Amino acid sequence: MTFYLPFQSYLTQYPSKYAALYHALRDAMITDKLTLHTKLPSSREMAAMLHLSRGTVNQVYDMLIAEGYLQGDVGRGTYVVYANGQDKQKAVAGKAIELSTWGMRLTESRQVERAEGEGGSGKKSDTKSDTKSVDQKQMIAFAVARPQLEAFPREQWNRVMYEQVRRMTESPQEDAHIAEGHYALREAIALHLRRMRGIDAQPERIVIVNGSMQAIALLTQLLVNPGDPVVLERPGYQGASRAVLAAGGVPVHAAVDGQGLIPQPWNARLLFVTPSRQFPTGAVLGLERRQLLLRWAAEQGAVIVEDDYDSEFRHRGRPIEPLKVLDQEGRVVYIGTFSKTMLQDLRIGYVVLPEALHDAFTAAKRLYEPHPTGLLEQRSLAAFMASGGYERHLRRMRRVYASKFLLLQALLQEGLSTLFEWVDSDSGLHVFGWWRGDPATYAAYAAACREAGVAWTDAASYNLPAGRAGACFGYAHLTEEELRLGVARMRVVFEGMLASLDLN
Repeated sequence: MTFYLPFQSYLTQYPSKYAALYHALRDAMITDKLTLHTKLPSSREMAAMLHLSRGTVNQVYDMLIAEGYLQGDVGRGTYVVYANGQDKQKAVAGKAIELSTWGMRLTESRQVERAEGEGGSGKKSDTKSDTKSVDQKQMIAFAVARPQLEAFPREQWNRVMYEQVRRMTESPQEDAHIAEGHYALREAIALHLRRMRGIDAQPERIVIVNGSMQAIALLTQLLVNPGDPVVLERPGYQGASRAVLAAGGVPVHAAVDGQGLIPQPWNARLLFVTPSRQFPTGAVLGLERRQLLLRWAAEQGAVIVEDDYDSEFRHRGRPIEPLKVLDQEGRVVYIGTFSKTMLQDLRIGYVVLPEALHDAFTAAKRLYEPHPTGLLEQRSLAAFMASGGYERHLRRMRRVYASKFLLLQALLQEGLSTLFEWVDSDSGLHVFGWWRGDPATYAAYAAACREAGVAWTDAASYNLPAGRAGACFGYAHLTEEELRLGVARMRVVFEGMLASLDLN
């Protein structure tokens, strides 16, 4: 049987093997490492494992049985019967561990996030069903941030991964201690940004991060002092809000409309914005507002963090250039990620930094990661991009996602515009809608839809304005048949609610 006991460490504390085994077993029970009803190895097995005589083990077992810690049953074995007595209380009693001010703020911001995410109802804002009336295999979940995995080029990705494993075993320290990340990947990203986004980025100004959230957290720690105001979109990404609160900053919630963030003369020196596709609404920030933001940043001496999380997949029209392209003074930090375009669990993001922030950001990342993580994945992605595989994958997925996007948009506009005010968007992997009624009616409708086998991502956790409700409908992972069936179920629920109102 599998059994572990830290016996060797007790041999150095006690004069005899008998005493060492006795205290090792007793302490394991007191500290809950051996819990109630755990069956111990037989005396023969224990003796063999610890290189003791069987007589020593039997003597210890007998003593612990006599003291009420163990119970021996003929034919069944020896079991733990100790159940959290006073000895345990004495063992764990002591002065509580105290967090730093930063750690306490981080914990408090997490508690605020949970409360806001639950919308005061005690229910999480996700797509999980609250009922067992619908088989989960039949549940259609319009969840966000789920790319389609069936079309991922597994064979090609496996080949480049295998090749990089071979090369890393030949040169194991090639990328060690380079906080900025694998240089070939930074070169590939710079080329991709110039070709696809119009950003003239140099590899030396790019830093690889473990997803966009790491970049947001590091930038906040570098730029925010306790009490500093920081401008955040409302609704917006809660990760940025958590980072600001943990750093002691004061969130300044900026309103969003159908054209994205509404510029104001904020008294702040840091702004987080999603101009290419506002999160979560999908609104695109127009050129005039972009110019106003850059003018504000110049006047305030501020930094703008541009989170370009979801604009690779454009379904129609010409993509508007990133805010970074217009930046002439080095005010904009551009953040990108591969989580949507590659695998969701491939936690590789990147930051394009102004010269004034590069050294400080690199030093901060080196503090957390003296040896950068995920180098195998970084090298593999660099090879994948250099081979042209990444662009081919993007072209294929743009066609697949465009078909689904246009279908879902048409279905929602035709069948559910009475319930939702849909925000017009030309890109991304979800559709956003403002609920036209009150939050209570929205909650009742969402619950009825879950009963009928369809769910979506509730936008309550994205810091919606007071008194408003909204929903995100992710589609990338669903088939066209599932899209039609999901909207049809929502329509049936709506018609049922209307019929109920008529009867009353």
